[in-house]
Formats: sequence, C-alpha cells, structure tokens
Amino acid sequence: MELLLLILIVVGIVWQRKTSQRLAHLEDEMSALSAQLGATSMPAPVEAQPTVAPAAPANVVDAEERQIAPEAVEAAARETVSPVPQHAGPPPSAARDTFESRLGARWAVWVGGIALAFGGIFLIRYSIESGLLGPEARLTLAVVFGLLLVAAGELIRRKALPQVSERYGNAMIPGALTAAGAVTLLAATYAAHGYYGFIGPTLAFVLLGLISFATLALSLLHGQALAGLGITASLLTPALVASTAPSANVLFGFLALVWLASAIAARQRDWLRLPILANLGLACWATIYVLTSDTFDPLPPTLALLVMMAGTAFVWPGRTVAQPVDPTEESRLRFLGRRPLGIGLSVSLGILMSSFAMLMAFESGEVSPTFAATALVAALAALGGGRSYAVWPTLLSAAGAVMVAGLVAVIRLASMPLVVGEVEPITAVYTADIAVCLLLGAVFTFLGFVFLKRFDRQERRLSVIWAVLMSAVPVTLATISFLNFGLLGLDWTHGLYGVLLGAVLLAGAIWQFREVELGGSRRVANLLVLGSFPAFAFALHALTNGLVTTVLLSVLGFAYVLATRQRPWSALPWAMSAALLVIFARIAWEPTLVGPGQLGTTPFFNALLPGYGIPALLSVLAAYQLRHWPDLRARNFLQALASLMVLMTAAVLVRHAMNGGVLYGGTPTLAEQSIYTLLTVGFSAALMTLDRQAPSPVFRYGSMIAGVIATINVLSLHVFALNPYFSGESTGAWPFANLLLIGYLLPAIAYAGLAYCARDKRPAPYVAMLAASGAALGFLWATLSVRRFWQGENIADWKGFLPGETYTYSVVWLAIGVACLILGSRFDARSLRLASAGLVIVTVIKVFLIDMSNLEGILRALSFIGLGVVLMGIGLFYQKILARSSTNVPSPAEGDQP
Repeated sequence: MELLLLILIVVGIVWQRKTSQRLAHLEDEMSALSAQLGATSMPAPVEAQPTVAPAAPANVVDAEERQIAPEAVEAAARETVSPVPQHAGPPPSAARDTFESRLGARWAVWVGGIALAFGGIFLIRYSIESGLLGPEARLTLAVVFGLLLVAAGELIRRKALPQVSERYGNAMIPGALTAAGAVTLLAATYAAHGYYGFIGPTLAFVLLGLISFATLALSLLHGQALAGLGITASLLTPALVASTAPSANVLFGFLALVWLASAIAARQRDWLRLPILANLGLACWATIYVLTSDTFDPLPPTLALLVMMAGTAFVWPGRTVAQPVDPTEESRLRFLGRRPLGIGLSVSLGILMSSFAMLMAFESGEVSPTFAATALVAALAALGGGRSYAVWPTLLSAAGAVMVAGLVAVIRLASMPLVVGEVEPITAVYTADIAVCLLLGAVFTFLGFVFLKRFDRQERRLSVIWAVLMSAVPVTLATISFLNFGLLGLDWTHGLYGVLLGAVLLAGAIWQFREVELGGSRRVANLLVLGSFPAFAFALHALTNGLVTTVLLSVLGFAYVLATRQRPWSALPWAMSAALLVIFARIAWEPTLVGPGQLGTTPFFNALLPGYGIPALLSVLAAYQLRHWPDLRARNFLQALASLMVLMTAAVLVRHAMNGGVLYGGTPTLAEQSIYTLLTVGFSAALMTLDRQAPSPVFRYGSMIAGVIATINVLSLHVFALNPYFSGESTGAWPFANLLLIGYLLPAIAYAGLAYCARDKRPAPYVAMLAASGAALGFLWATLSVRRFWQGENIADWKGFLPGETYTYSVVWLAIGVACLILGSRFDARSLRLASAGLVIVTVIKVFLIDMSNLEGILRALSFIGLGVVLMGIGLFYQKILARSSTNVPSPAEGDQP
C-alpha cells in the first residue's frame, strides 16, 4: 500500500507538472496578445526633431513653441526608451487569487507535501512494527527516501517555469517536496539517536543542525515557508538531543548561529516573517534556560540576545527599510505600525521577557543578572536610537528600563534585613544598584542626542519621543534609586546627577535652537528646555529637605520665567507652572511642610508664611512678568495656578491661626469658615478686577467659580451646619463685635459689593445669586442679633422664644423689607424690590400664624397695628411710583406730533 501510494503521488506530480506547463504556455500567449493590443492602442511616439540654430532673425521661432518643444522631446524620449510592460494591471497572483486558485494551486501542494512527509514517517514506523527489515536498513531507506524527495524538488525546480514561483510564491511544488524530504531526514536522524542509540548526542546534534542549515539554505530557492521549517527544526534541535552534561555556551552559540543564518536568508529575499520566528524562538530559549536551571550563567543567553539585536540593526532589516517621503504628514496609526512592525515588536518583547526572567533569578554565575538585564535593555534602546524605523524598540526599551529599576529596588529591599548591617549605610551596600539606575538613565540621554543628530530633520515624531525620553527616563530611574537606596536628607550622588543632567539638557536645547534655523524642530528644543526642569527639581529634592525644598522649587521656576527676557523660548513659562504643581503635590503630602511637631503655634509668623507665601508671591510676580506673553495657554494656566496659590496661602494661615497651630482634622468654626468665605469672595473680586484690566478666560471663569464655591459654603455651612442657633456655639460677650458680625454681616456686605461690581460684567443669573446670598446673610444677621439681644451669648434652639423676641422679629423684618424697597427704588434694582416683597410676605404669614397665637395683650395689638401701617405705607409708596412713571410716558397722540 505504501509503494502504491508513493507511485500515485509521483504520477500526480508528473501530471501536475504537464498541466502547469500547458497552463503557463497559454498564459504566455495571452500576455503577448494583450501586450500587442496595448502597443497598437498607444499613440505613436513623437520623434524629437534636431534643433537647428536660426540663420537669420526672420527665422526666429515663437517663444511659446520654444518652451513647449523641450517638454515634447522629453516625453517622446521617455515613451521610446521605456519598455512596454508585459502584464498590464496587477500581478497575476493578485488578480487570480480566488478560492479555486488557493484550493488547487496552494493548499493542494502543501497538503501533498505533508502527505509525503507523513508517508516517509509511517513507512519507517511500519517497517519497525512489522519487523521486515533491521533498524539499520529501515533508517537507511528513510534517509534515501528523504534525499530522493529533496532531489526531486530540485529537479522539478530547475525545469519548472519561472512564472510558477512568481504566481504561487511559497506554494511551489519543489518547496513542498524539499520540506517533506527535510522532515524525513530529521525524523530518521532523531530515531537513530533517540530510539536506537546508533549515534551519540554530539553526532545527532551536528547532523540535526546540518539538516536544518541545509533546509534554511535551500529556502533561498524554494521560499519563506521552507525557511520557516528550517528555523523551526534548528530551534527544536537542542531539545531533541539529550545530554548528560549540557553546555550553555554550546547551546546559545548554536542558537546565535542559527539566528544569523536566518537573518542572512531573510536579507537575501526581503522576508519579514522568518525573523519574527527566529527572534521569539531565541528569546524563549533564553527564558526557559533561566527559569528552569538550578544555577545558570547569564552571560551565554545575554551574548546571544545581543547578537540578535546587533543583527537586527546591521544585517536585517539593518538600513534597508525605506522610510516615508514626508514623515511629518505620517498618521499616528501608520507611525506606530511602521515596517517592519513584527520584527520590532518581536525583538522588544523577547528582550523584555528575557530581562524579567533574569531579574527574578536569585542564583547566577560570574555575571550579575541585574547587569545582564541592564545591558539588554540598553542595547534595545541603542537599536531604537540607531534606526528610524525602530519605534517600538524605543518605547518598550523605556518601559523596560523602568521595569528593571523597579524590580531591582523590590528585590533588594526584600532582602535588605539579610544584607544591611546596623552600622553600614545603605549607599555603601547598594552602590552597584545605584550605578545601574543612573548609568541606564544616562544611556537614554546619550542615545537621544545621537538620534537627534542623525534623524531630527527627517523624523519629527520620533524626535519628539526621544526628546521626552531623554529627561523622563533618567529622572524616573534616579527617583527610584534615590527613594530606595539614597540618603533622604542629603545625597550628593543623586543631587549632582540631577544638576549634571539638567545642565546637559539645557545645553542640548541651546544646540537645538541653533539648528532650528537650518531646519531643526523647535518643539524638540522646547521639550529639552522643559525636560531640564524635572532634573533640577530632582536635584533639589536630593540636596535639600522640607521647607527649603518648597521655597527653592518656586525660585527655580521663577528663574525660568526670568530667562524669558533673554531667550523667548515657549517652554520657559511652563517650567513655573510645573514648579507650582510640584509644590501643590508637596503640600498635599505634608501641609505643614516641616512636620506638625516643628510648626509652632504663633499665628502667621511661622514656617507656613515663607513656605506658602514665597511661592505665592513668586507665582504672582511670574504671572505679572508674563502678562504680555504670546502663548495664551501658558499665560492663562500660570495665572490660574498663581490665583489658587494665593488663596491657599491665605486659607492655611487663617486655619493655623484660628485652630491653635493645628492644621489636621477637626471641623472649622463659624469664625474660621467666615474668613474662608471672605477670602473666596475677595478672591473673586480680585480676579474680576484683573479681568477688566487684562481680559483673560482664567480671570473671568475663575472669578465666577470662586463666587459659586463661596455661595455653596454659605448655603451649607453658614445657614445650617455652623449656625450658632443649631450648633450652640457662643457668639461672644461684646454686643456688636461678635461672632455674628464676622459670620454674617461682613460676608453679606462682601456679597453686596461683589454683586454691585458684577453688574453688566457677569451673567444676570450669577449676579442674582450673589445678591440673594448677601441678602440671606444680612437677614440671618438681623434675625440672630435679635435672638442674641433677648437670649444672651448662647442662642441655641433649645432655649425657646420669648414674647418680646417674637414681636421684635416682625418689627425687624418689616424694617428690612422697607429698607430693601427703598434701596431697590433708589438704584432701580428689581432684585432688591423682589426681596422686599418676599420678606414682607414672610412677615405677614408670621404675624397671622405665629404672633396671633403666641402674643397677648398690647404686643399682639402692636404687631397687627405695625404690620397694617407698614403695608399701607408700602402700598402708598408703590402708587406714587406708578403714578410718576405713568405721567412720564407720552400719550399716543403726543407721540405722533412732530
């Protein structure tokens, strides 16, 4: 049966070859016919006439003809020189790639090849099970069968038409036969070693490697699919051969050689899939070796992976990948998916996977796993910095650097009790780890300069990425090192590193600004300027502490603002904004800046005054310095941060003064909250004033937001939560200058003034909200003052109401209503008149519902008499106003007169 199957396969191959020859002959005839038809349909080429110098001025040719003639000559020359294409339109494979072609010309070929391979394997197995021949004979027949398949593939390839390989690519019959023969030879070699023991592991390893390399070499003739088979066999060869004394040097030397062979083959045929398989295979071998070995040496896998990255940079793809003509117009999706995307991702992920495995190992040889992982990440970054298409190696190397530093810190700190002594400082123990973090960050800065020098004018997007990574990666790694291994009080190593890094980035920015005139990127230069600030800020954190760090951060940001006088760089104002953001983060971490125990209780004159006041003052000066800065976003953002810093400074100083030097916890009192409300209202007024002098959306919307926040505080805290009537808080011993004055009357006056200033400058609903808030506070002050007059300092609700107190409320409310009516009429404020009407209505309801039932005798009578008189007076007042307004309106007859 096996021989019959083999005969049928051979007959099928011969029949397929004849059919393909006939089909190719027919296609050639059709191509020639279409070429002739295309040639006859094309216009006759214009022959270029030789130009003859005019003999006399009368023969001068017209100027327009002289301009057209050279163009016609060039067009005619192109038409006559350029050959007529044999195939018009898309390639035949693209035009005829239908389901029928895939099924008949591609799938059938490879399924037939797989059948041949299984046929050889089953033939060996059948001979073993039946015992027809000895082991040596069976293996010999298998080798002969494999060699025959390879020879048949080569024979058919040489006699097949060239169009077959162009049409069907990897689905060539010679490639399928060669692959089947290679599988048969690999199976026979492995059986000779694994089942019978005829050959030792060394010879089996060599034979399997030779077969794999031969398959890879033949793939240059038969296609990428056969190359994939060869590289797969090469990667599986070490796993198929068992050895009692495995050598990592031999293993990774062989794998590195296999990788180089695959890279050379891929370069010869411009293959993009084969390198992906080789990259992932080598990285998987390195990871498996590290994770499964009891004791491993990081040097062999590290060297093999370095060979992989060096080969990617110089062998394939190397410098052969074409780039877009205009990268500035390249879309983001296309930028992230640049050719060769698969190669870049496979190299990057393989390096990160291997580095992570090495860092997680606890035992090693002569080379430290930390050093090996660092070297791999640095080499990956070098690949990104040396090749413009290596977008993903650039991005993933930065992530890998942070991963390396973080894992080193976690692993070292986990073992610190076992390593660090009681006297020996941490920096002495972890000097190597500090050096790894700082040097790896310096590598990114250096590679950034290399990339900008080579590709800045061609690769604007990637140049921007490198400009960010040049500062972000070193500062991040130095921060991880400083927080885990540094001296938090005063660390000269990390501090000087930050200063040097900032100076280098500033020097690079100056260099880039000079290159702008020659076509350089201004954005890259500004990013380098902005990147120098976190470097200097890190140095301040390493060299100073507490209050000094906060103050110097604001001074550093203000220095960048002052630099705008000499260098109009657009990034300089953003440095001051970044400084304020860092200060806000420090305040959120520790509001006292010096610690609760060292703050003191002296109001205002304590550490909070310079810690908050100096940054607030410098932020205001910076905003004033940049009031005419052309970048509105930077100017508005800085103005907003400066305004917030000033308000925060005032609020913190007030809270400290009114809480006995305590900033944490506790509910603020009404007096403290009143000061916050006054500050917020004053802040809103200040922003509104600034908006009138220098219009800005920050000032405009900031003033309205401050007013809304103050109103929310009034409604939630002044009216309900902190109201002395509900809280029982003492109002003080003085009759007028007491808690009610600062808690209600002063905020009411502030709201009234703010509403008056906001008229015709802010939306009407916002102005009405301010006026209503002021009216509510004024009403509460009058009402609570009446209660204090009758009840004393404590006006809590549990005391009840006295008859005289109840009557006084009516009198006071009516007086307030009349006053609002007069003021509303005087200033033509409809809101005040409506407030007066509402207050009078409330008073009427109170008199009829409360006074009638609670008051007795003369008080009840006086309450109703007073209400009646006031209502009559209000009615008379409105009648006079309406009568006066009606006399001022001209009659229709008068309006018609001239």
